[in-house]
Formats: sequence, structure tokens, C-alpha cells
Amino acid sequence: MSALASLVGRLRESRGFQHKSDISGVLSRLPEGAIAIGDDCAAIPDNDGYLLFAIEGMVSDFVRAMPWFAGYSSVMVNVSDIYAMGGRPIAVVDALWSGSTYEAKEVLAGMAAASKVYGVPIVGGHSNVRSDGAQLAVSIVGRARKLLTSFDAKPGDALIMAVDLRGNYEDPYPFWNASVGSPEGRARDDFELLPALAEDGLCDAAKDISMAGVLGTALMLLECSKVGARIDLDLIPDPNDSNFERWLGAFPSFGFVLSVRPKHVDVVIARFAAREIASAVIGHVDASREVVVTQGDESALLWNLREEAFICAR
Repeated sequence: MSALASLVGRLRESRGFQHKSDISGVLSRLPEGAIAIGDDCAAIPDNDGYLLFAIEGMVSDFVRAMPWFAGYSSVMVNVSDIYAMGGRPIAVVDALWSGSTYEAKEVLAGMAAASKVYGVPIVGGHSNVRSDGAQLAVSIVGRARKLLTSFDAKPGDALIMAVDLRGNYEDPYPFWNASVGSPEGRARDDFELLPALAEDGLCDAAKDISMAGVLGTALMLLECSKVGARIDLDLIPDPNDSNFERWLGAFPSFGFVLSVRPKHVDVVIARFAAREIASAVIGHVDASREVVVTQGDESALLWNLREEAFICAR
């Protein structure tokens, strides 16, 4: 087995990929509705565009080990979901379980810090400080004039990865943190790139990089759009001092995969560069419904979407 095939095998067995592939078992037990499932948010049409609605839960070991950063992340990842859809956040609510008010203190402090950084108010929620475990979920609403979705990648598009490399890992977790401690206003203003791309007609398909890393995120986008792609690992922007395999599974505070028509690629990359965000074309979309990765002279099949669902988007 080649080194690349071995890498693909480890990625498929990783916690991030497994968490995402578990979604198919949940979706298969839910009734099919009018809103397509597979995007970062539910996009509900209204007279002024779209109401965006999403929720994120933090894994319990993360909440116990890093309560402040778990609280911060719970707001941050929801904000990222809204911007990934071409929207702007309005407000969040939380559901928090802990053993005492004291144990909840750091989680709440982290949430409050992220609320300030991103300018998104916490307007209510649910709390239980007499629980036998640490659990946290945060829900968000936002609004978009024009959507970025997971359903509009087209054969011939360029796949672009955009990521803020001005950060560090939050050891021992695969979270690449370029948000905490950044200059005031920078993190929020960087996110404004996404709705601007949508509203200016430069992009209409995107997804924020999640626990499945850049390849798992691209896979979800491609599955929803019923397409495939070839992705060149040598083109992926990465920190020079990072372990590359770890980077492939990283969950960055600012990271997106975009599917962009060829005529708009240069403008999109220039917009990210203007804000010192690393971006590059990492592959191209095709009609194969296979996701193939290449590195040097090697290639390996990451996923055959004709034969095997990933998140089983409908």
C-alpha cells in the first residue's frame, strides 16, 4: 500500500470523519422536510432573503478539559456556520449542563468573550448546574441576502481553501486557534468576506472547515452537490511548522472550502489576500462523484460517492 493510500485510510478512520459519517444514521431516521439538509445552517426563505438557523454541540471531554475555550468555541463555530452560508449572525442562545455554578463559570466566561469578539449577543438559553456531566450546545440565528450553499458546486469549478494561518493549535485537540488574542475587530471583519463574495456574485457554494478537516469538509460539499473532485494535497495552505497529517484533520477558527467558477478565482483569492488570509486552488470539481486525492506522483481514492454515502445528504 502506498504512503498516500495509508494516509487516506487513517483519515477515513479518524474521529472527525467518523463523527460526520454518523450523521447518515441520524438523517435516515428523520422525516424528509422542505429544507435541504447538509448545509451549515437551515436556510429558511422569507421576503427579505433567508433566515439562517443552526446549532452546535461541544463534545463532553472538550468541555471538561478546556471549559473556557469550549465556551468560546461554541459561539465561534456557530458564527462561522452563519458566515459560511453568506449570512450575518443576529444572536445566540445556549444550553449548558454542569455540576455547579462554579464549574459553569469558565464556560460562560468563554462564551461571553466570543460574544464580544464577534459582536453577537447571547440572548437567553437553558442552564442546569446540578447535572452529573458537562454538556454544552449553542444555537444561532442569522440572515442572508444571497446564499452560499453546499448544493451549488458545479463540474469545472475550482476548489479553494481559505484559512487564517496566524494561529496555533490548542493542544491536545486539533483546533487551530487564530481568533483568541487577535487584534480587536479582525476576526469579525475577516468573516465579512464571505457574505461579500455571495452578494457580489463571486461564489455561491461554500462550507466552513469542521472537525472532519479540509478533506472531510470538501467531501460533504461535493456529496451535497452530487459531484466529485480531484484534490492536490501539495497545494493545501498549511503552517510551515505543522505535522501535515495533523493539519489535514485540523479544525481552524477561520477556514472555508469554496467552489468557485474559473472566471472568479483570481478575484476571490485576491480578496482573501487583502486581509492576509491564506488561500489557494487545491483542486477541481468534476462529474465523477469520486473524490480522489493526489500527492506528488501518487493518487488515492478518498471516497466513491456513487457507492457510499458520507453524510447521506438529501
